[in-house]
Amino acid sequence: MNKIKSTLTLLSLSLTTSFAQVGQPFIHDPSTIVECDGKYYTYGTGGGGLISEDGWTWKSGAERPGGGAAPDAMKIGDRYLVIYGATGGGLGGGHNGRILTMWNKTMDPKSPDFKYTEAIEVAASDGLEDNDAIDPGLLLDPTTGRLWVCYGTYFGTIRLIEIDPNTGERVKGNKELDIAIDCEATDLIYRDGWYYLLGTHGTCCDGVNSTYNIVVGRSRTVTGPYIDNVGRDMYHGGGRMVIAAGDGVTGPGHFGRYIIDEGIEIMSCHYEADYAQGGRSVLGIRPLLWKNEWPIAGESFKGGTFEIESERRGYALELAVDFVRQNVQRAGGGFGFGGGGNSNTPVTPIENQKLEEVIGTWPTENIPVRIGDYMFRPHQRWTITPVAEAGGFLGGAYCKIVIEGTERALAATADLELTTVSEFTGADEQLWRIEQATDGTYRIMPKAIPGQEGLNTKYVLYSIADSTPTLAEWDFSTDNSKWNLRAH
Repeated sequence: MNKIKSTLTLLSLSLTTSFAQVGQPFIHDPSTIVECDGKYYTYGTGGGGLISEDGWTWKSGAERPGGGAAPDAMKIGDRYLVIYGATGGGLGGGHNGRILTMWNKTMDPKSPDFKYTEAIEVAASDGLEDNDAIDPGLLLDPTTGRLWVCYGTYFGTIRLIEIDPNTGERVKGNKELDIAIDCEATDLIYRDGWYYLLGTHGTCCDGVNSTYNIVVGRSRTVTGPYIDNVGRDMYHGGGRMVIAAGDGVTGPGHFGRYIIDEGIEIMSCHYEADYAQGGRSVLGIRPLLWKNEWPIAGESFKGGTFEIESERRGYALELAVDFVRQNVQRAGGGFGFGGGGNSNTPVTPIENQKLEEVIGTWPTENIPVRIGDYMFRPHQRWTITPVAEAGGFLGGAYCKIVIEGTERALAATADLELTTVSEFTGADEQLWRIEQATDGTYRIMPKAIPGQEGLNTKYVLYSIADSTPTLAEWDFSTDNSKWNLRAH
C-alpha cells in the first residue's frame, strides 16, 4: 500500500516539472483555444492541431485544411472562423504571404456537420513591401461587434485590417494600417476600455536556443497607437513583458486568451522548447493575471504545503480541533515582556509544534473545518498535491488537499459543507480544482458535489463569516470567494 502511494505521489509530482500540458501536447504556433461541444481545440502550423476532453490532457486530431502557418480561431454566433497564413514567413514563397479565412459549423472532425467552407483571401504581401502577411490574430470587438485582424512578422510591420464577421471577407474599402514593428505572432484583446496588442518578440524555431517572449502595449482605440508601461510606442519597438522563459521551458510565443469565468482567465502559448519533453515545442497554459490594468502570466500551480488563508479576513483554514498549547516558557523578564532579562543568556530557538504531539488528541472519524488565527500549528498546515490519475481542467490538474504528514483529506459534502475524512480515497468530492484569479488570489473548487451529477463548476470554498467556511457560488466581486496560499 505504501509503495502504491509513493508511486502515485511521484506521478503527481512529475506533472509539475514544466508548465506544459500532459498527454501529447506537441504543437507550434497554436491558435487561441476554442471550446466546441465540451471539448477544447487548438490549431497549429502545418494544418493539424490538438484536442482535449478536459483542457489538461491533449492529443492530436484537430483538423484544418490548407496547411500554412500560425492559425487563429474564434466562435462567432453558431459558427467557427479559422484564419491562417498560407505562405510567408520565409516558407515556400519567401515573404509572399497570404491570409485566408474559412468557416465550419463544428470543430469535431467526427461530426456529420464538419465541413470547411472555401478559403477566402483577406490580405497579402508581395515579398518586397515592408510587410509579411502571416501570423494572423482575431479580435471581435465586444463594444462595436466589428472584427479585426492583426498580422505580420519581423520582416516589416505588424498590420491591422477589418473583416466582416458575417462573411469572413475583407471589409470593402478597408485600408491596412501599420501598428507595430519588432515582433510577430500578434494578437489583440479588449478589456475595460483598453485594447491590448500582444506581440511575440525574439527569435523562434531554434529549440532551446530560441529567445521568444511575449510583450504588450495598449491603446484606447483599436487602431492605436499601442503604448507600453513606460510610454514607448510599439510602432517604435516598445512592449512590456508578459511572459518569458523559466522553469524548464523556453521561447513562449503566440498568445491566446480564454475567459473561463468572471475573474478566472488563462493564456495559451507554445514553448519553443520544453526541456522535460526533450526540447520539443509544446502547448503551454498559464493563469492570466491583471496587474495595474496590464496582463501578466501567472504561475501554474505546482502544489506544496500552505496556510490556506481567507482573503475576507486573513484567517486560516483549519481542523475544528482543540487548541493545544505549546509548553514553552515566555522569554525575558518583566512578566515575559522582554525587560529585565540577562542579555548574555543564550537564545534557544523554538521549534514549531509537531504533528505527533497533537494528533492523538484529534478524533479518528471525520473532522469539520473552521477558520482561525494562523499559529503555525499542524491542524492549519495543508499539503496540496496534483493527482495524476484524476485528470484535470483547462490549465491544471485536480489536487488532493490533506493535513501535512497525514492522509486526512478535505472533502465536500452533499449539503454543500466541508469536512475532512481520515483517509484520502481519490473520490471526486476529495479532489480540488485550484485556479489563480486575475487579481492573484485563488479559487478553490471541489471536482464534484456528492449526490449531484457531473463535474462541479459552480460551488467553491467560501467564507460566509470570519470563522465559518462553506461551499457557495463563485462571486469574483466578493473576497468571501477568494483565498491565498501562503508557504510559511
